[in-house]
Amino acid sequence: MSDHLVGRATSHSRVTLSRIMNATDVNLYGTVHGGVLMKFVDDVAGASAARHSGGTAVTAAIDEILFVEPVRVGDLVHAYAQVNWTGSTSMEVGVKLTAERWDTAGGEPLTVATAYLVFVGVDVSGQPRRIPPVLPETSEDERRFREAIIRREHRLARRKAIQDARATPAE
Repeated sequence: MSDHLVGRATSHSRVTLSRIMNATDVNLYGTVHGGVLMKFVDDVAGASAARHSGGTAVTAAIDEILFVEPVRVGDLVHAYAQVNWTGSTSMEVGVKLTAERWDTAGGEPLTVATAYLVFVGVDVSGQPRRIPPVLPETSEDERRFREAIIRREHRLARRKAIQDARATPAE
């Protein structure tokens, strides 16, 4: 079996999920709980990662999640995801959540959150497996690819700095 995997276009990994937020989703402040939105982000990112990798992919890290605007009960929330970057077994998935306000039907969807997650393709025994490279198609895809590399470098540098600090005896 060849180790060479055929690359997949960015558009191959694009996934959209939509959901109306209901009363069981609210926090004490009457808006949708951040944890509900985080699960929605992880769900759409996982679907995108699985689509790109052609099999099971698991969440390895959440690099960033920004809540830009509150989400309210009744809002129709759309989650958009795509693979931005790939390594040999891991990939970054970018997610954007938009909301259509229930009380202003027909208005422009409002961006309510953005996130970047890292997934790892795994085999049936749960071990990392090689995944196809992502092939950016547009200048926007190329920008996302470059920015994903920056996030990866920062994530790895932060991890190393913390490991180094732990290895240094306290004074």
